[in-house]
Amino acid sequence: MSNIEQPIPEEGDRLENAIELKEVEGLSQGQIVFRRFVRHKGAMVGLVVLLGIVVVATTSIGWGPIPGWWKGGGFGGSGPVELPGGRPTLRVFGEGGFSLGNFPFGQDELGRDMFALTMRGTQQSLMMMVVIGLIATIIGVLIGAVAGFLRGWIDNLLMRFTDVFIVLPTIVIGAVLGKIFGSVNAIILAVTLGLISWTGLARLVRGDFLALREREFVDAARVAGASNLRIMFKHMMPNAMGVIIVNTTLLMSAAILLETALSYLGFGIRRPDISLGLLINEYQTAFATRPWLFWWPGLIIVAIALCINFIGDGLRDAFDPRQRRIPTARALRRTEKAAAKREARASSVGTVDGGGG
Repeated sequence: MSNIEQPIPEEGDRLENAIELKEVEGLSQGQIVFRRFVRHKGAMVGLVVLLGIVVVATTSIGWGPIPGWWKGGGFGGSGPVELPGGRPTLRVFGEGGFSLGNFPFGQDELGRDMFALTMRGTQQSLMMMVVIGLIATIIGVLIGAVAGFLRGWIDNLLMRFTDVFIVLPTIVIGAVLGKIFGSVNAIILAVTLGLISWTGLARLVRGDFLALREREFVDAARVAGASNLRIMFKHMMPNAMGVIIVNTTLLMSAAILLETALSYLGFGIRRPDISLGLLINEYQTAFATRPWLFWWPGLIIVAIALCINFIGDGLRDAFDPRQRRIPTARALRRTEKAAAKREARASSVGTVDGGGG
């Protein structure tokens, strides 16, 4: 038998609860969520990297009214090939230290600047990701909220309508829509893809509303004379925001992968416009001889998808009250010392009272 004392589970849980309550004492729900989110290291790294990609893609070659600082200017021009084979001029180590050069991502066979092309593709892919995510979120939230709150035949009708979209292969429907709208406008293509990407969120919101409608605050609002719309959007929607926000981030991650897949297959954005998937499609044959034409669009796609997933994980942990952060050993020792001091004071007060009696 070992003489090492094992910690009592109830005491450990009590210490963890005491630490958590002490940390959030006096904070609002929004402040608590923000505090949990900023403590999630993966989410913070993902947020910083994603913001960096957005800033560079937006400001480098310019976007709309935003002027560009990249000396290469636009993304459609071509010129003489600077290095043999169009190799990248980017240098991280070596003589002179870090240097971008004139063509940091290299050039293709026509002398086009791959940095400008990749930044334009990133702009379009990010725009489509946001549009698809917003439209799918609006439709999914509305259908899920109405189905979960009203139930009955309306719930059955909306869920059977949702099942029709679920059984249809998204990539096939997206390919048909991309063939029709891909050469028209990227925004129109994003809107049409958003119209078929809402089904998963609708089911999640419906499940959340089915549980929320049985809560006491909903009954109190109904007794107070609140309308169904007010109960849904004023009282129930804020309590479902955690599910909505987290799954919207994951939906955006799936959206950029869907756009990339369609463009890679030739059913998404087409020339004269550019997307990251289109660049991968055009330069896939150069992977063995000039891999930098394939690397940069692929790396940015992976980076964006990973960053959004990390942010979604952080938001899930922040909104879910069942996710408890494991306290550090220092915090446990501090809490144990505080509890021991309280017990010592209580025992000393009891001794004085007993002696006086």
